[in-house]
Amino acid sequence: MYYPIPDSEIDQFIEEDVPYGDLTTTLLGFGLTPGEITFTTRERTVVCCTEEAGKVLAKCGATVLDSIPSGTLVEPGTMILTAEGPAAALHAAWKVALNLLEYASGIATRTGTIVERARAANPGVNVVTTRKSFPGTKKIAIKAILAGGAFPHRLGLSESILVFTQHTAFIGGLDGFLAMIPELQQKTPEQKILVEADSAEEALRIAKAGADVVQVDKMPVDELTALVQEIRTTCPGVAVSAAGGINPENAAAYAATGIDIIVMSSVYFGKPSDIKAVIGPK
Repeated sequence: MYYPIPDSEIDQFIEEDVPYGDLTTTLLGFGLTPGEITFTTRERTVVCCTEEAGKVLAKCGATVLDSIPSGTLVEPGTMILTAEGPAAALHAAWKVALNLLEYASGIATRTGTIVERARAANPGVNVVTTRKSFPGTKKIAIKAILAGGAFPHRLGLSESILVFTQHTAFIGGLDGFLAMIPELQQKTPEQKILVEADSAEEALRIAKAGADVVQVDKMPVDELTALVQEIRTTCPGVAVSAAGGINPENAAAYAATGIDIIVMSSVYFGKPSDIKAVIGPK
C-alpha cells in the first residue's frame, strides 16, 4: 500500500540528529570524498520505511541507487537500500535512516508473523492494531503495520464508534446504552457500532441488542470459542473481535476460535530489526 510519511516529518528527523552539521566529519576533512552506503538485513525481515530512509539520504545530499519497497519479506543478507554521494551527506543521513529502517521494520516483521500465523489457523480473520503506538510515531507505526499485512483498528477518536464501560458509566450503565443503539444507528448509518464486553454474558446481551461488533478483552481461548459459537447461532450478523495480550505465540489459538477480528498492540513493542549499515569510499 502506498503510504508516504510527510516530508515535514522527515525534515524533523534530520534536524533532531544533525541540527548544526556533523562536527566529526567536518574536523576529519573527508566530507567531499565520494562514498557509498548500503543497508543489509541480518535476519528475516518485513522491510519498512525504505522510501523514507531514501528521502533522508536525498535531503542530506546523497543519491539513492536501489531500494526494496516497504512490505517486502526478505531473507538475511538482503541489501534493501543503497545510495552514493559525498561522505558528509552519507554520514549525516546514516543513523537517521538506519533508525527509521530498524524500528519500522521491527514493527512490520512482528505484524507479519502474527498475520501469517493467525490466517493459517483462520483464513478469514482480520488483524488490526490499536492506537497505542508511542506518541509522535503514529504515522511510522501505521505504515509499519500496513507493511506487515494488518490494518488500523482505530486511527483516533474521530472516525469510529467504540463503546467501553468508561462510556456507559455516564449513561446509566450497559442497560442505558443498549437502549440507545437504535438511535445511534439512525444518526450514523455509515458507521459500525463496536462495543466492548466485560464478560461472555455481556457480550451476548450486546449482540442481541443489535451492535455490529462485540469486542472482548483478555478472554481465555476456551471461553471465547464457546462465545463465538453462541453468537454465530443467535446473532449471525454480529462480528466478534478479541483484544488484549495477543502476540505471535498465541495468535493462532485466538484465530482458531472463529473470531472475525484480532485487535492487538503487542507489535508496537519489541526489538528493532537488525540491519547492517556500511559506509565506505567509492
